[in-house]
Amino acid sequence: MSSWKTLQKGMRVVHNMGWRYIAFRSVYELNRRTGRLKKRFPGTPAKVKYLSLDSWKNQTVQFFFGSREELAIPRNPEAELATRYQDIKAGKLPFFNGKVIDLGIDSDWMRNPDSGFVYERDKHWTEIEDYSKEAGDIKFVWEKARFAYLYDIIRYDYHFKDDCAAFVLQHILSWIKANKVNCGPHYKCSQEISLRVLNWTFALYYYRNSAHLTEQVFEEIQHAIYWQLHHVYENINFSRIAVRNNHAITETLALYLGGLLYPAFPGAANWKEKGRKWFIQEIGYQIYPDGSYLQFSMNYHRVVVQLLTWAIRLAELNDEAFPAVVAERAEKSLQFLRSCMNDSNGWLPNYGANDGALFFRLNSRQYRDYRPQLQALAVLLDVDAAFPETYEDVYWYGKVPAEKEVTPKEYKGLFSYPDGGYYVCREQDTVTFLRCGSHRDRPSQADNLHLDIWYKGENILMDAGSYKYNTNEQTLRYFMGTASHNTVMLEDYDQMEKGARFIWYNWTQCRNAVLYETKEEYIWDGTISAFQHAGPDITHRRVVKKKKGAPLWRVEDYITNKPAHLAMRQLWHTVLPEAITWKAGDKQGNILKAEERKGAYSSLYGVREESRELIFTTDQYAIITDISLNR
Repeated sequence: MSSWKTLQKGMRVVHNMGWRYIAFRSVYELNRRTGRLKKRFPGTPAKVKYLSLDSWKNQTVQFFFGSREELAIPRNPEAELATRYQDIKAGKLPFFNGKVIDLGIDSDWMRNPDSGFVYERDKHWTEIEDYSKEAGDIKFVWEKARFAYLYDIIRYDYHFKDDCAAFVLQHILSWIKANKVNCGPHYKCSQEISLRVLNWTFALYYYRNSAHLTEQVFEEIQHAIYWQLHHVYENINFSRIAVRNNHAITETLALYLGGLLYPAFPGAANWKEKGRKWFIQEIGYQIYPDGSYLQFSMNYHRVVVQLLTWAIRLAELNDEAFPAVVAERAEKSLQFLRSCMNDSNGWLPNYGANDGALFFRLNSRQYRDYRPQLQALAVLLDVDAAFPETYEDVYWYGKVPAEKEVTPKEYKGLFSYPDGGYYVCREQDTVTFLRCGSHRDRPSQADNLHLDIWYKGENILMDAGSYKYNTNEQTLRYFMGTASHNTVMLEDYDQMEKGARFIWYNWTQCRNAVLYETKEEYIWDGTISAFQHAGPDITHRRVVKKKKGAPLWRVEDYITNKPAHLAMRQLWHTVLPEAITWKAGDKQGNILKAEERKGAYSSLYGVREESRELIFTTDQYAIITDISLNR
């Protein structure tokens, strides 16, 4: 690559991310490489009892519940929950809420079960690499250490009246023994640390009166919690400035709640004050006024919904309050996600990055069912989410919806979210979802003008998902790029130019977008600027016409200023090819025949399935396709 092109790309990064980001990342990396950053995170702090078990129990701070004995959740000893518990007890854990991996009993906290790589437990976290071909995807070593599986154990304990305190506490102590403070892979990511602290805290309150929670056990745990929160605070600007996504919301909330729930810790008042301030700032910035989310990801938006639930409920229980913007953005988030939902199973389009995150699993529903998490937040906001039943999550948070709030009602019509660029039509049997948005915040996938179609509860035309964040370049390019979405490419050009890791250059931007209806049809009409690395002033216009009351769509794609030597390719992805009838042509009326080939689909992180791809190609500037369903 020439020096001029390198400079151009560098200036695009500056334009997209801003000088504050560039300056911070440069100084941060310099401090990491020179060892200055390492000095702020001591590896062998002296063991200190900041908080005794009795003083913790006597705090006036309120949690969702006081202890296991105070809960009055309707018991439901499901066979599936028992199976999950028995698997966990045998060392078999669900990874990313999908594939179960047999780790074995007393598995090594440092071992990546996907690659087999074992991290050095004595190496300072600043010397651990996030991305390494040898180590593989670091998320596989983080997954168990997040301790999200504790919720399955705790729920089993409650519903089956089978005391699991010793088992849970043994797992926590095992992690503490294996992990030196600020060393190894488990101190690399402050979000993982934050979630671990929150999940341990949930377990501590549940087993508050257990004989297994002794002074000695609590002393070990409180020391580990303190130093993990200390780490999050000392490294918080990395998430607030360099990352600024759901990581920042998680970490600022952890500081607020850490200060609230452990007020005896040194620095707790400061954590609480600043964590609260920063959390409010992040919610106001990251959730757009229309309720869509800056990461352009359905699953990461649900992550934020769960964090909002913890924040709002625990503040309320402790007679604290957030400014109106928090509740406003929370309610707007609910409206946005609810309008994108398939009613029959609670699934949403697999749109945007999806790493299998579900922070606080308090039910036995399928991972992609968003209803329990949305309902839990809706109840706190006194909003009717229009779900036909009450899910278990609300009981754990201690606030159950009134009877009127679980009465089924219609949730149909047209929904437009111009801040994020989402346009949705909901009919009795169909959900039609189109993205046509601008990017003022960093996109993770080249997926503008993607079209998702649902019919009678089935995702007929889908987004392929994410699969993995650390795999070979070809696979990364497919899932992150335009090729895995229902939109248009020019030859093999993505809509945006791919940089390293999660970086894209030449972000696509919306020129105009509208969703409206006529007597016979619903019509989407949107245009984006795209393919800047393929030629100047290229735009892609997509018009979608949906016949009212029938599973019929016409999709018209037009490319302006298309370079003559580049073919236009209209892409479609499905696992139900037999359900679809296609008729495609160009603007001159020439019939286009589809190239059908094997594709890839990842509904769950780390799990790759086969799909079918259909591609219509022309040397002209337009492709018009009629889609009908025969199910």
